Amino acid sequence: MTFNPESFICSKVKSMKPSGIRKFFDIVNTMEDAISLGVGEPDFVTPWHIRDAGIYSLEKGHTYYTSNAGLKELREEICNYYKKFDINCTSDEVLVTVGGSEAIDLAIRTVIEPGDEVIIHEPSFVCYKPCISLAGGVPVVIETKKEDAFRVTAKDIEKNITPKTKMLILSFPNNPTGAIMRKEDLEPIADLAIKHNLIVLSDEIYAELTYDAKHFSIASLDGMKERTIVVNGFSKAFAMTGWRLGFAMANKEILKAMTKIHQYAIMSSPTTSQYSAIEALRNGADSIRMMVSEYNKRRKIITNGFNEMGLTCFDPKGAFYIFPSIKSTNMTSTEFCENLLRDQKVALVPGNAFGDSGEGFVRVSYAYSLEQINEAMRRIKLFMDKI
Repeated sequence: MTFNPESFICSKVKSMKPSGIRKFFDIVNTMEDAISLGVGEPDFVTPWHIRDAGIYSLEKGHTYYTSNAGLKELREEICNYYKKFDINCTSDEVLVTVGGSEAIDLAIRTVIEPGDEVIIHEPSFVCYKPCISLAGGVPVVIETKKEDAFRVTAKDIEKNITPKTKMLILSFPNNPTGAIMRKEDLEPIADLAIKHNLIVLSDEIYAELTYDAKHFSIASLDGMKERTIVVNGFSKAFAMTGWRLGFAMANKEILKAMTKIHQYAIMSSPTTSQYSAIEALRNGADSIRMMVSEYNKRRKIITNGFNEMGLTCFDPKGAFYIFPSIKSTNMTSTEFCENLLRDQKVALVPGNAFGDSGEGFVRVSYAYSLEQINEAMRRIKLFMDKI
């Protein structure tokens, strides 16, 4: 019998679309003189004192597995760190993971049974829907709108709650829109979660990257810590993308169940990265302030630039993305990005990569140097003048 490899691939995996973010990134890598404002990766090198801690851990011979949950010292530092967001936890409520993405996958697989519904707001990060589907769950999408500052409302959530609803995913500060949620936005949502007995997955990977307002976590509200799985990591705030380190913070029983999957799939997170993360949490505040200040300068320059071109932007309050509307060009998001890449060798990400409601927008990252941003803006203006 002829071997057909496709016949062995799970139907759920077959039906998954490749990431719309990576598609354009891969194309740019094949082009000379191309500029990408498409990937959400800080252009800063991991601060030296953090790298030095990793080097020192290797010199000391710390090259063995840690416990499945991660170094206790690191978990205790994560607890200390989250006090700034008004959350008190203990080390046995923290699991160290391979990036925030693993924590998201673990949380969904631990909680969701086949047929369970999970409410997500879009536009949002690309991994939620595939993770829900792989777990046998049903994604229920709520569209957020520019006129609402891309915030999700309790009213819209309640309209989508059914007897099958089990989880609500909140992703703020938001990728791709830069939206944030304030305490007054989250309080009625917390009331709904308690009323309908929902668990909340709160993706807070951009918690440190806010402008004009401090990040507020729904887990800090009364009655919410026990029913919230907080996901965070070191990639964005500490410029540690390649170190692949994140964490989940949750109720002890839920965390134990998540750890069982982590135990079999991963064993433990990278040891060197964990020692570096301890140093990041203890002494990284100044580095964060420096990077956030620089992002804020870039945010203002790039937002003003797009508005002046007629590609109007919502004023982002968090993360390091803007989400300008390209509807005035009469192109789809994909057409705009493909034409811009072909004509001016500038890569942006089509808004529909983040859900159908992202159609008519593009995601632009300002996690790049001002030199790159200014040159990219010059080229985009040339493209806009042509059309």
